[in-house]
Amino acid sequence: MKNKFGSYLLVVLFFMMSCTTAEVNKFIQGATEASLTEADVSNGLKEALVKGVGTGVESASSVDGFLANDLIRIGLPDEVQKVESTLRRIGLGSEMDKVITTINRGAENAAMEAKPIFINAIKQLAIKDAWDILKGEDDAATSYLQRTTTDQLVSLFKPHVQESLDQVGATKYYGDLVSTYNNFPTTSKKLDPDLNTYVTNRAIEGLFKLIAEEEKAIRENPLERSSSLLKRVFAAQD
Repeated sequence: MKNKFGSYLLVVLFFMMSCTTAEVNKFIQGATEASLTEADVSNGLKEALVKGVGTGVESASSVDGFLANDLIRIGLPDEVQKVESTLRRIGLGSEMDKVITTINRGAENAAMEAKPIFINAIKQLAIKDAWDILKGEDDAATSYLQRTTTDQLVSLFKPHVQESLDQVGATKYYGDLVSTYNNFPTTSKKLDPDLNTYVTNRAIEGLFKLIAEEEKAIRENPLERSSSLLKRVFAAQD
């Protein structure tokens, strides 16, 4: 028995030595994929997304999570940006700065409310989509989640954003800013006072950006794979 094992080991070693590094890696990858079940892949992707959501939401919901992060910082609505120089020229600069700060504070306060919505959506990930996502682009899982949950997230997230905007005074500051501009004698095109829809969409967009970053890190960096299942599943796409 001992001799048979030794002979087998020598055959394996000879095979490994006669192959290039690329061929060895391909052999190992094939063995890894063969040992994975559809359930493994599905559960691994769900675990990766839950990890990404947790990290992303925690980052976004911290103080300055939106405001100090250039990737997701929420600026003024486009229509307001077009007249920004005019608004500052007529003495509304400080009001604009307050609006920018408070709408980002509103997004930060509301961000944590999105976590259970994301988690519930992740649980619905179908097994049949798992392999395609695993073999897809760096943000394939995030894109899938974004494509299948955005409408639901908007309707569920919007009330929390409104509550947060009211709490930090963003609604009032923005309303006063728009009202002042709209009532100015030379104003021909009125600004839309609806801030909630804009902030809701931008906040959700920002959260997806953070989740995509986490997904990419898990795909590219083995150290980000914090469980044996993550290691096995994402090793198949390395």
